[in-house]
Amino acid sequence: MKSQTIYVCSNCGAHSPQQLGRCPQCGEWGSYIAETRERSPLTEKRIVSNNSAPQLLSEIKPQTEQRIDMHNGELNRVLGGGLVKGSLVLLGGEPGIGKSTLALQVLMQMGEKKTLYASGEESLEQIKMRAERLAGNAQNLYLLSETSLDSILSQAEKLQPEIVVIDSIQTIGLQEIDSTIGSLAQVRECTAAILKFAKTHKVPFLIVGHINKEGSLAGPKVLEHIVDTVLLFEGDQHYMYRIVRAQKNRFGSTSEMGIYEMRQDGLREVTNPSELLLSQNHADLSGIAVAAAIEGVRPFLIEVQALVSSATYSVPQRVSNGFDLRRLGMLLAVLEKRIGFRLPQKDVFLNIAGGIRVNDPAIDLSVLAAVLSSNMDIPLPYGTCLTGEVGLAGEIRPVARIEQRIREAEKLGFTQIIVPKGQKIGIDNPKIKILQVDKVADAFKNLLVAHK
Repeated sequence: MKSQTIYVCSNCGAHSPQQLGRCPQCGEWGSYIAETRERSPLTEKRIVSNNSAPQLLSEIKPQTEQRIDMHNGELNRVLGGGLVKGSLVLLGGEPGIGKSTLALQVLMQMGEKKTLYASGEESLEQIKMRAERLAGNAQNLYLLSETSLDSILSQAEKLQPEIVVIDSIQTIGLQEIDSTIGSLAQVRECTAAILKFAKTHKVPFLIVGHINKEGSLAGPKVLEHIVDTVLLFEGDQHYMYRIVRAQKNRFGSTSEMGIYEMRQDGLREVTNPSELLLSQNHADLSGIAVAAAIEGVRPFLIEVQALVSSATYSVPQRVSNGFDLRRLGMLLAVLEKRIGFRLPQKDVFLNIAGGIRVNDPAIDLSVLAAVLSSNMDIPLPYGTCLTGEVGLAGEIRPVARIEQRIREAEKLGFTQIIVPKGQKIGIDNPKIKILQVDKVADAFKNLLVAHK
């Protein structure tokens, strides 16, 4: 066999016969790494032709995917209703965020199913100590401490489990690949071998991956293309909340979000995040507004906190936590141009309570209300909730699922909600006062009149 040295981009997986300083595909600098490959039929064995012929779309009969209940409502929601048989799911997150805890806890909750947890990072004794802290039935859970993928797949074929977890993909390797464990070649080829085994034996695999310093999954980008689902486990180690998002999902939506609370005995599902994300004592505090947001199909109320103070330096600071900083700058420009509130010599700090990040544009109105409240040092009316997207002309644009937002605010005891004007609301006899406005200035007038 002849060996060949090529250079692979660690960011996007592009190939080059020579070393390049900048990748022509993704534009990343210093990302090309030398990789030695042998010309062998290893990869050719995965290409199997079944002599299939093209069919008309109308003649194809759809098949319903068989899903496995994970006994975890938050994870089932993000996956789209459960784990599909034969699927390959990649769970990524920062070190120490709780990826291994989540994977082990899910398997322990599925006590009636035969499961296999293969770890290349911890010994069996270490896994046993962590399992004792978690609640669940582990009578059908098998543990394996192994770094050879050939051995893991061989044991999985003998055991025939219903779910296999590999922790992590960067710690296992194939003997056929002449490269160190954790290299680009090993990660890519191991993932492809796992995918082939999962599709052949109809066994779902959950593999754990690490996050690099840029916040993306470690390894080549082709890794994300190989797997069926990419889940990101997010959160700050200084906060108790953890969030699971689907970055890619071939069997469901990518707009769903699962929320967990990190505790001493494991991760607890947060079924009603509105009650936990709202502070209880903010009636007389300025700079706090409550927004009705939606992630996927789940409505929840979040607390938007703003602090406006005199600039310490010649250039005012704009700091945002949990909200897009560029969008904050755009909203402050709308506040100055359309409303007349100038903040040229003021520092603006914005924070989404609970340490979560929200991408719903419907919280724009709450952001401006919190900034205005802090600047004037006037608390917003107690029991008021806001929702609405703000345009560059200062208009409040309609938002999706307005009825669900209103119902959530009504359920939590809010007395008034400000919504975009002209949007059709199909709610009969609401217990909450619905105030419709079409401009940001009109919303602020109602808030200030209510204060007086």
